[in-house]
Amino acid sequence: MKITIIIADDNSFIREGMKIILNTYEEFNVVATLKDGQEAVQYCKNHSVDIALLDVRMPVMDGVEATKLISESTKAKPLILTTFDDDEYIIDAVKNGAKGYLLKNTEPERIRDAIKSVFNGHTVLQDVVLDKIKSSLNAATKRESKADMTQFTERETSIMTLIAKGLSNKEISKTLFISEGTVANYISSILSKTGLEHRTQIAIYYLTGKGK
Repeated sequence: MKITIIIADDNSFIREGMKIILNTYEEFNVVATLKDGQEAVQYCKNHSVDIALLDVRMPVMDGVEATKLISESTKAKPLILTTFDDDEYIIDAVKNGAKGYLLKNTEPERIRDAIKSVFNGHTVLQDVVLDKIKSSLNAATKRESKADMTQFTERETSIMTLIAKGLSNKEISKTLFISEGTVANYISSILSKTGLEHRTQIAIYYLTGKGK
């Protein structure tokens, strides 16, 4: 069965060009191209869609807001594909439930792989995007957490703090002298308590007090 995809971009040249590129891969079926976020949300509500490929800046409704509504009200998985790598857009998109954030200058093969990875339940962030997030989070960790930490154990709180500082599971395990498997178990517990879906959202939750 093919992965069904919609593309939302206010530039008709880009959305139709992306449709042609993606449809060259036999595992994909681009079922619709749309000009704004509102159309994307409505289409996902009315049809079965696996991946919603969204630009950030669009009229009527931008990709960040569309990501939130698609995540909350449909089974489609939002994937941001844009020319904008501004920190604010990245943070808001991930916080709103984006499963991936790629720049449009990404090679088609990497976009293909990202779509397949997101479809299979993973989160995809390009290195340049990850660097932006880490930079923002490292600056923000100088401030106190705005999240309600009363529901977390002392160990969970420590792990959330280290995630917010940009440490990997391996680095956290070395810092706290516990195994990577134990770190993963604590992260699973944190995700369960917060209703979040991945570790990047944990960092944002810790720093802003806001989940999805």
